[in-house]
Amino acid sequence: MLWYDHDVSGWGWFAMSASMIVFWALFVALGVLLFRALTGNGTTARPRPTPEELLAERFARGEIDEDEYHRRLAVLHADGGPRPGKS
Repeated sequence: MLWYDHDVSGWGWFAMSASMIVFWALFVALGVLLFRALTGNGTTARPRPTPEELLAERFARGEIDEDEYHRRLAVLHADGGPRPGKS
């Protein structure tokens, strides 16, 4: 009795090689995703600053003086924000 088809043919080697590459790519991707989920890297967005914080930054940089800072801050607190077309 002849034992003939026990070796992997040319396409079999290709399929084994491709599946091993796909396996390791998925394994590495899963590891990266798990690392990011546990450490929080790249998943949290930086919160937007409030209008008061932006105004305080402008005052700290010296772009506006103290009177203008207090005037604009009063406008922000008076009615919830400046009206369109007004500064």
